[in-house]
Formats: sequence, structure tokens, C-alpha cells
Amino acid sequence: MLASTTPPRALLCSAAPRSLRRLSGFPCRRKDPALASPSPSSAPSRLRIRPMNWLGRIGLGLGGRAGPAGVDGAAASAIAQGPDDDIPAPGQQFAQFGAGCFWGVELAFQRVPGVTRTEVGYTQGKTHNPTYEDVCSGMTNHAEVVRVQYDPTEGSYEKLLDVFWERHDPTTVDRQGNDVGTQYRSGIYFYTPEQETAARESMERHQQKLNRKIVTEILPAKKFYAAEEYHQQYLAKGGRFGFKQSAAKGCNDPIRCYG
Repeated sequence: MLASTTPPRALLCSAAPRSLRRLSGFPCRRKDPALASPSPSSAPSRLRIRPMNWLGRIGLGLGGRAGPAGVDGAAASAIAQGPDDDIPAPGQQFAQFGAGCFWGVELAFQRVPGVTRTEVGYTQGKTHNPTYEDVCSGMTNHAEVVRVQYDPTEGSYEKLLDVFWERHDPTTVDRQGNDVGTQYRSGIYFYTPEQETAARESMERHQQKLNRKIVTEILPAKKFYAAEEYHQQYLAKGGRFGFKQSAAKGCNDPIRCYG
């Protein structure tokens, strides 16, 4: 008998208990943005998308986060499509994972022994210096990801892959539960040939447990753009309701996507 394609409900941000969803009044970051942009002190629940902002990222100078002076559209796109040029701390390695809403994914990786730093952000898109609004517009092709820095002497890349598969449903295209859009796609973005090999072998093993095809993309890591500060360690800092969730190593508490 093949295993279910869906991870345990307690792990999925979008599978929050019905009572919690009623309490919140809306699903985790629903795809219908209409209200004003969030303040840094509050949860970015629903956004007013400014479609013109992302045009600034392709050299039309119409808004968004400022890019380097003198960078035209083609050059900006080349930067976005280039490799991640950040450098991990000495003795550490980077890994990148996209598994839906990055709030809960980050907390899951924060809890892994050997992980020394996590950061949420955007990658694999075609525009330079995207904002959250740009990414939510669906026009930039960025994925929401967590970049994990880990000490390979304390924790393995294979363990990170296990957390990745457990954290989300890798058989849904551009969707995790109520979160719909290309930014929520499933992806493993590797930094080394060894990571690529491990990722593909891990996917083959995981596929044998499922009765639906895995749609996870496995691609070289590209330029990583850190998300706005209010997204970083969002659930550990209290989330929408101010209830901090533990990021302690080895913690197995269910992850509440709303905080």
C-alpha cells in the first residue's frame, strides 16, 4: 500500500486546524491581495500589489527596491539569473529550499541540529532586487525560499532533505494548501554537484513512497535576495498573534503558520 502524498497536518502551514482558521478570519497569506502593504511590526497578511513596481526591476525605473546605479534591464536580469555570490561562514555550507510559505519552512529548519543560520528570501526569478509585493504579483517568477547555513560536521545535507520532504506536499504544482502561485512552488536549489546528486537520489527514494508524481524542481542555486526584515524568523518572533514558537534544536512542537 502506497503512502499518502500529504505530510502530517501538524506540519503544514495551510493545514491549520479549522478553529484556528476561523479565529484568523482568513487562510495563511491568501492569494487575493487587496489591502495596504504591511508595516514592519505586523504580519503581511494581505497586500496591495502595485503591478508597476516590478517593471522597475527590469530597467523601466518605475519603483520597487532600488538596484545598483546604472544597471539596465538586461544587466539586472543577468544578476538575478546569476549564481548566489554570498559566502557562508568558515566551515559552513549553504542550502536553499522552496516549500511553500517560507514562514513555517524557516522555523522547521531553525530546529534542525547543525543549522547555524536561516534566512528567508526570493530566488530563481527574472528581476533584480524584488520586493514582497513584486513576488506576490506573479510577474517575476521568483520562488519563496529558505537559505540554510549549516555545519556539515554537526548535521548532514541529507537530514535537511528529509525535513524538506516532510514539510510540504511536493506533488502539487505552484501550490501549498491555500497558498497558490508560482512563488510557492517546490524546489531544491543546489550549490555543489554533491548536493545535486543527494537531492536527486533523495527525490527518487521519496517518490517510491507516493502515488502521485513529485513536481519538485532541482536547479542550481541562483542569486538570493533576502526578504524584508519582518519576514525573518517570523514565527519564532511571534507571528501574527504574538505567540512565539520555539526554534530550539530538536523541538517537535507543531508549527502554527499564524503564530
